[in-house]
Amino acid sequence: MRKKNIFVFVGNPDCKGLCGALAEIYVQNAREAGHTVEVMHIEDMKFDPILHHGYKTIQQLEPDLVLFQNRIRAADHIVIIYPNWWGTMPALLKGLFDRTWIPRFAFRYFKEGWLGRLHMWDKLLKGKTARLIVATNSPPWLLWLSMGDVTHTIKDNILGFAGIKVATTMFGPSERMTESMKVKWFAKVKRLGSRGI
Repeated sequence: MRKKNIFVFVGNPDCKGLCGALAEIYVQNAREAGHTVEVMHIEDMKFDPILHHGYKTIQQLEPDLVLFQNRIRAADHIVIIYPNWWGTMPALLKGLFDRTWIPRFAFRYFKEGWLGRLHMWDKLLKGKTARLIVATNSPPWLLWLSMGDVTHTIKDNILGFAGIKVATTMFGPSERMTESMKVKWFAKVKRLGSRGI
């Protein structure tokens, strides 16, 4: 098994619950398997999540956002752990992507020729893989039936847009988690961490 540089990012503004526990398990088992792992928690970061002028001007990135970008660049595999809130990611996590997923980092639009006329782009993070680990208060199958793919925005419109190949693991119902469910979920995350996937 190839050893990987893995970046684990916890996108829950409060990492003391299930998301934090899942991250700890993944990190521990990935390191024990010989992978190199960097970890960041969004609750520890200091940055303005609001695009005050849209993308007309690129706001100066705070040091924590530069560090986030650098860890994305250095990683072979990215693990993002977050809760599903109202059918999507927490607002702070969306704000992080609004600020950091910018031209010359994640993508580059073609400005000339027929590719430019078609509004096509270079995927600057191509070759990387990612896994979304999502905690939800609903059973995942029920969530899918009622709302569709709640990971679509981050999976396809953000990570996929930059060329990252994404897999998803979803656990729920998180607030009614039984001890047997907890054992099963934690065992799955242990396997993912050990394999670096």
